[in-house]
Amino acid sequence: MTWINPRRYRSVASAREALKVLAVGLLALSTSACGMSLGLSALDEDGPKATGAIASNAVVALSSDLDDEDWRRAKAALAVALDPQGPGTHVSWDNPATSRKGTFTPMGAPFVKDDEICRSFSANVSGPSSSSLQGTACRPSGGEWTLKEVKPLKGSAKV
Repeated sequence: MTWINPRRYRSVASAREALKVLAVGLLALSTSACGMSLGLSALDEDGPKATGAIASNAVVALSSDLDDEDWRRAKAALAVALDPQGPGTHVSWDNPATSRKGTFTPMGAPFVKDDEICRSFSANVSGPSSSSLQGTACRPSGGEWTLKEVKPLKGSAKV
């Protein structure tokens, strides 16, 4: 009768099992490369292509005449004027460096749209040119106001 060392049998069985697992892992790793996609869009000189299925996040400007400091001051006044807890009166802003100034007046009560607090307003901007505008701004709870729509006030023209 042949004697079999049980320790050797276990180590050979464990080695065979480890080889099987390793072979399956290598096979899976080598075939997964067939499903990989290399991002070559960075090599496209025309830039990314837009589709109609994705909404644009274009920034709406109050006025193209305003520089960064004008807009910073105007945005602070807009936040005070549109505050849903505020009195709803007009708020003025000015920038002595550019001689631009303006006012914001809330129009109507705040309302909720797309999980944001929104409010319509009218605005007057003056400086080298003057304009009367109307628009809507919205903000997420605890966030900053963002202009959603700005257009000339009905019956007024940019001077």
